[in-house]
Amino acid sequence: MRVDRTSVFTQFRRILQRIILQLIEAFGTFKRSEHVFMVVAAVLIGILGAAGAILFRFSIRFFQQVFFQTDTPTISFLSALPWWQKILMPVLGGLIVGPIVHFIAREVRGSGIPDVMEAVARKGGMIRPRVVLAKMCAAAVTIGSGGSAGREGPIVQIGSAIGSTIGQVLSVSARRMRTFVACGAAAGIAATFNAPIAGALFSLEVILGDLAVANIGHIVISSVVATLISRHYLGDSPAFVVPEYTFISPYEFIPYTLVGILAGLISVLFIIANYGTQDLFDRIKIPPYLKPALGGFGVGIIALWLPQICGVGYESISHAIWGQKAWWLLAILIFAKIIATSLTLGSGGSGGIFAPSLFMGAMLGSLVGKEAHMIYPSLTADAGAYALVGMGALVSGTSHAPISAILIIFELTNDYHIIPPLMVACIISLLIAIYFKKESMYTMKLVRQGINIFEGRDINVLKGIRVRDILNTDIEKIPAGCSFSELIRRMIKSHHQEYFLVDASNTLQGIISLKDLKEFFREEANLSTLVIASDIAQPPAVILYPDDGIDLAMHHFGRLNVDELPVVDAQNRGHLIGTVRRMDVIEAYNQEIFRQDMVGGLSQRGHSRG
Repeated sequence: MRVDRTSVFTQFRRILQRIILQLIEAFGTFKRSEHVFMVVAAVLIGILGAAGAILFRFSIRFFQQVFFQTDTPTISFLSALPWWQKILMPVLGGLIVGPIVHFIAREVRGSGIPDVMEAVARKGGMIRPRVVLAKMCAAAVTIGSGGSAGREGPIVQIGSAIGSTIGQVLSVSARRMRTFVACGAAAGIAATFNAPIAGALFSLEVILGDLAVANIGHIVISSVVATLISRHYLGDSPAFVVPEYTFISPYEFIPYTLVGILAGLISVLFIIANYGTQDLFDRIKIPPYLKPALGGFGVGIIALWLPQICGVGYESISHAIWGQKAWWLLAILIFAKIIATSLTLGSGGSGGIFAPSLFMGAMLGSLVGKEAHMIYPSLTADAGAYALVGMGALVSGTSHAPISAILIIFELTNDYHIIPPLMVACIISLLIAIYFKKESMYTMKLVRQGINIFEGRDINVLKGIRVRDILNTDIEKIPAGCSFSELIRRMIKSHHQEYFLVDASNTLQGIISLKDLKEFFREEANLSTLVIASDIAQPPAVILYPDDGIDLAMHHFGRLNVDELPVVDAQNRGHLIGTVRRMDVIEAYNQEIFRQDMVGGLSQRGHSRG
């Protein structure tokens, strides 16, 4: 018997609608309040986001059991494996992951965070529901088989997809959908690190790219709910047990600054290596679904000598924090992790870059800390403090999200004393990374696809409106041969600020503004017959066409500091047909935002009646 997936989805949607609406009814007189609706939805997303994160963690352990016969393959365990098993397991994992990525959901390749950012900026937050299970399986197999990747990026994509799926079920507006996606991302990060503040800020800083979002309260609610649930099922200890931090001397800012500089450079190297490896695999002439296995083979070769690079690497991070690794091994592991992660993700594997960034940052910080403490033992803290600062600095450099990096490390330590050196290192790392590579690890993927993520946010609203929709035809046309005295008389009678010169065929010749005439006013008597309008007019700095989006007009308003731009006929170029005014663009934008909110509100009321 064939199951109609559409009817199943419709039934599930109706059931979920009834559950949420019954919860809203419990609030009495506020039962149809938008605020209550969003709070209930945020709580639901927090619950399901935490459930997704927990299930993903268990999925990784399940596949570790499948591939290695233990759900916690330690470094010593991996070291004792026969050489063929170290190579074979990542290859088998790649053979499973490749078809999932290629045939089921290609957006689950890599960390998935760039795809979430694109969905928020360009697709109104729409993420296919199948991404939840596809990402969970692909990333769990990649990490569980020994691939070098993190679990944080997948958890963000899983949580975001859960938020988007709930939004699709409830038919919310695009603005609400983006908030739902952000709530899901925050829930994922919060559940992973047991860090609710960092989860909310990561969602705002990276996913939405706006720290001043009006719905920050709902995002925080999802983050807190997810943290509470994850603490219940996974324990309330942070991701890493860290030593107590002590700030010894102001001179420590010198090695902390060095950590920031080196972290920025390593971040750039990591970004270049990751996408360079992807380009290399794109040129290899084998089926795409087999390439993750080839990447797994490379990871297995490295694991023969350095099994620390397998999986998320949290055990090695803990060793670095507690200063339990030799300096030469720390240096080697930095570059080995870059290569292994680039092979895993560049070949088409599924996993995040957050944990690898923490890994490399811990190795770097511990290395600098060991050397600094060896040279100046009385002026510097132990290596563990530098490892923590290095973790934040590397994350800041790769993600271009310094606030999230600072908060994650702070919530791991719960120590205010680490904030000053952490802030210094994170900001320096960010500045160094931006100097050499403008794009982050996340935005680089989108830029390579020709997508400008920063143009895609609220400007999407502007792009949906055409110049013809707000064309102003009430303009003051001036003949090119108009005398100066006639020009002044016309301006006195007019309310316009801009005057457009046209010839006999109505072709735009130039523009005169009031400020252009200031220097001529005192000489009006002498110029009345000597100067004509074309002597004063300035050539148009830019012209628009009816089919242009008003986002282009807004860009020119800001660049030229003008309030009105000419519009010419696209067929008969140069033929003036009207203008676009800054105030009309702003009004059109506000009306469209209001319309989207009304659509969401009507949709919600429709659910209430259903």
